[in-house]
Amino acid sequence: MSVPRLVIAAPSSGSGKTTVATGLMAAFASRGLAVSPHKVGPDYIDPGYHSLATGLVGRNLDAYLCGEESVAPLFAHGARGCDLAVVEGVMGLFDGAAAQGELASTAHVAKLLRAPVVLVVDASSQSRSVAALVHGFASWDPGVRIAGVILNKVGSERHEALLREALDESGVPVLGVLRRAPQVDTPSRHLGLVPVAERRPAAVEAVAAMASQVREGCDLDALLALARGAPALSAAAWDAAEAVGPAAEPLKDAVVALAGGPAFTFSYAEHAELLTAAGAEVVTFDPLRDEQLPDGTAGLVIGGGFPEVYAPELSANEPLRQAVAELALSGAPVAAECAGLLYLSRELDGQPMCGVLDAKARMSERLTLGYRDAVAVSESVLAEAGARMRGHEFHRTVVEPGAGVAPAWGVRAPAPRVEGFVQQGVHASYLHTHWASAPGVARRFVERCLTS
Repeated sequence: MSVPRLVIAAPSSGSGKTTVATGLMAAFASRGLAVSPHKVGPDYIDPGYHSLATGLVGRNLDAYLCGEESVAPLFAHGARGCDLAVVEGVMGLFDGAAAQGELASTAHVAKLLRAPVVLVVDASSQSRSVAALVHGFASWDPGVRIAGVILNKVGSERHEALLREALDESGVPVLGVLRRAPQVDTPSRHLGLVPVAERRPAAVEAVAAMASQVREGCDLDALLALARGAPALSAAAWDAAEAVGPAAEPLKDAVVALAGGPAFTFSYAEHAELLTAAGAEVVTFDPLRDEQLPDGTAGLVIGGGFPEVYAPELSANEPLRQAVAELALSGAPVAAECAGLLYLSRELDGQPMCGVLDAKARMSERLTLGYRDAVAVSESVLAEAGARMRGHEFHRTVVEPGAGVAPAWGVRAPAPRVEGFVQQGVHASYLHTHWASAPGVARRFVERCLTS
């Protein structure tokens, strides 16, 4: 495929990647281009802003969770039929999975996509030193093409002139200069930016401000020409139906309820696509507002999010909590990740939850963060015992389990331990997983919906 594409990277987190990437997406979309939005790594929040900017589904490209061989096909799947793809990087350009070299870094993904990189530099506290920084990043890995720089948080015209003069010697062109602009800032809390679903009117305004700032400060024509110069990419687009494969027997439709709304915003788009390809009808519901599960629910998927922020409201929806408990008690398949694990517990910060699991959850000061290699300890609706899968943890909560519940995963790092719960048809865990790496998970889950 030959879709034009850019990777937006930075020397470090906090440089302004999200502002620039989202602003570029919105600015190009306002020109009438179909812009495919992507995010490197496991982040669920930034893709929500990308979707707001483009009107298309924001998709993740994660060489750790899905394997490097899946990056280009998943990219091609999302970018199919689009005029341009913009890929927002993660952390610093060369930062990836801990102690595993370039794996899952923005640089790694850029090389897999054969994409030019635009480096966003926070220039607020430097002038001539910016040239040394850009030179170092541009020369560190010959396989990564840094094709331009966007200077962020520039203080004045004089500051801009000093920066441009310094960069004239670097050989890397300046493709944009952005002034400090508080109106583009998005609020953060304990796990990063506040998701779009929790602040949609304000988020719409913020994305519009990002687009305006980028239009005024960036050379969009030069950036588009750079994207169009990306070489052809030899990759067949990932396809959910091909990934799931033909069934031994035709699968009948089964309704799989998928938790959504402001409290449960973490879900990869490919999960719903795989469930649909496996024969399910996926119906989204909002545990904050809906008092019953969708009609005909035969299975339940509850992804990540922020139930700790909405614990009183979730607890107050007693009819739905009871419906979830009854579904789980019936033996129907239930897959819960992180926020879903908290919701299925007896209580969260003292607020009654669904009571499916004999466990209490509470907020903690400690951040648990990182990629995980996991092996299924117990047979479940998602995996056979012994199956291996990669995941990612990202939370500030602690779950205190009761006795006698089988664990879901064995995890080797940062220290060997077992994690999660398997109980009847319930699989609940802190691990976020990407089912595109193991599409049989979706087929197994739907098949259990039909036999439970």
